Amino acid sequence: MSEAAEAQPRASAAHQAATLALEHIHRSYREGPARLEVLKDVTLTIHPGEIVALVGPSGSGKTTLLQIAGLLDRPDSGEVWIAGQRCTGMSDSKRTRTRRDKVGFIYQFHHLLPEFSAIENVALPRRIAGSSRDVAEGHAADLLGRLGLAERLRHRPGELSGGERQRVAIARAVANGASLLLGDEPTGNLDHRTAEQVFAAMLSLVRAQKVAALIATHNLELAARMDRTLSIQDGVLAPH
Repeated sequence: MSEAAEAQPRASAAHQAATLALEHIHRSYREGPARLEVLKDVTLTIHPGEIVALVGPSGSGKTTLLQIAGLLDRPDSGEVWIAGQRCTGMSDSKRTRTRRDKVGFIYQFHHLLPEFSAIENVALPRRIAGSSRDVAEGHAADLLGRLGLAERLRHRPGELSGGERQRVAIARAVANGASLLLGDEPTGNLDHRTAEQVFAAMLSLVRAQKVAALIATHNLELAARMDRTLSIQDGVLAPH
């Protein structure tokens, strides 16, 4: 075994049990001559099948926290573990593979490819990972069926309602077998009734697939239906 491999911390029992573990995360950005602290000593764990709400005012650090958890950004200090794997210090290529295989993202806007049908959008992550078209689309059809879209497989995004498009985006986020789902205001662009339907579909899929989910939201009614709620204020994370 190489010295570099020996130097890597082993996953503790707590790390192995948690899908996501963040430990003492600090992140700051330079703003003119000063540095703005966005995250201050953030620590959290999320376990398989658990859905956690992240609330806080705009500019409080929610998006930065999600980006670090999803390996889209690096902390100044602290540790990120995903599915028992230490991600701190990973090369860019390994971070990309881990993100592709382990993490799914849902945003306020669906970001579906307009020229592709629902099933093609959902199948795309598996196609990129090397699956055949038949295998990828078979899995996509199953996911879309669970989300109540079995009759809409061949419809393009422009032919779907806002709620349907967002359910397609949820299916795409977990299509590659992601163990961690990160949502940044995934129902924020929907009316109240549609938001309720999309949230219920997302919750059902998270439970069924034992996915861990961290969902940033301004909707306190939806947050109250999740397993627990964390509040972030001026970069400090605490139970809500």
